[in-house]
Order: sequence, then structure tokens, then C-alpha cells
Amino acid sequence: MDQQVASPAKFSVFAIIAIVAAILSFVTGPVLGLVFAAVAILFGVIGMASAMRSSVRGGFVGMLSILAGIIGIIAAVVKAIMWLF
Repeated sequence: MDQQVASPAKFSVFAIIAIVAAILSFVTGPVLGLVFAAVAILFGVIGMASAMRSSVRGGFVGMLSILAGIIGIIAAVVKAIMWLF
């Protein structure tokens, strides 16, 4: 009569930080945008890796933040070029 109750999967903190950093990379200047985009990519990879376990969710958000981080790097470079000229 021992029944194991499965706890619900928790959302990855790394994936949440990654998506917030990806969003911030678009609304800041070129230097901070580049930093936030790099953080989004790094934490997105960690969030995706931690989501491989069944007790953690957030793989899609991690993947989305990696994509947004790459676009954020491109946007930061464009902002820097526009700022210089």
C-alpha cells in the first residue's frame, strides 16, 4: 500500500533568468545588450541541460532564450554601428 506520489516538475531558474536577460538585451544599449545577450545564451544552455531531467521544466524557454540571445547579439552590433556613425 505504499504509493509514491510524484511531485510536479519545477521550472528551471536558469531558463527564467535566460529569458529575462534575452528581453533586457533588446531594451538596453549596445554594451549592456551584448552582455545580456551573452547571459541569455549561457543560461539558456544551462536551462536546457537541466530540463533534461524529468523533475525540471523549461527546455523550450531555454531554447527560445538562446535564439533571442543570438538575435540580441546581432541587435547590439547594429546598435553599436548606428551609435558610431
